[in-house]
Amino acid sequence: MPVQPIRLFGDPVLRRPATEVVDFDKELRRLVADLTDTMLDAPGAGLAAPQIGVGLRVFTWYVDGEVGHLVNPDLSLSEETQDGPEGCLSLPDVTFDCVRSRLVVARGFNMHGEPVVIEGSDLLARAIQHETDHLDGILFIDRLDPAARKAAMREIRESDWFGLEQPTVKVSPHATRGFAI
Repeated sequence: MPVQPIRLFGDPVLRRPATEVVDFDKELRRLVADLTDTMLDAPGAGLAAPQIGVGLRVFTWYVDGEVGHLVNPDLSLSEETQDGPEGCLSLPDVTFDCVRSRLVVARGFNMHGEPVVIEGSDLLARAIQHETDHLDGILFIDRLDPAARKAAMREIRESDWFGLEQPTVKVSPHATRGFAI
């Protein structure tokens, strides 16, 4: 499957809530394959469909040697938290400590429409929460305290990639039902 361009901070698709998947078809399986290939090529610990310009509730992860995906996630979070470094493929080279729940139970579906439950802690819990945030139009910098967010925005403005023309994707190779740019 082809590696897709990753949308960068500033692209409006990253701020739009994604739409639930209703068709578990060949196009969805192709989207999951493209997300996986793009994530592994980057490399990253996760990638959500909006990051490649597709406004559907799908993400992939690669944590501790395990590759997985989840469609239409619904999360249950622990009250116990973890505070650690977090970055994002849509914000290259920007890393800040971010508080997340230490444990997560994620319910959703695989690409074939079969129900799945993923239980994770530490890095997997962080990745699942981060990617689910993308599906809600939330970036990890939105979860930082005001001082850290200000520092993150300064880093973004000073980065080599900030303000570069975003990749133009006129027609997504995936069925988006009108929910992509």
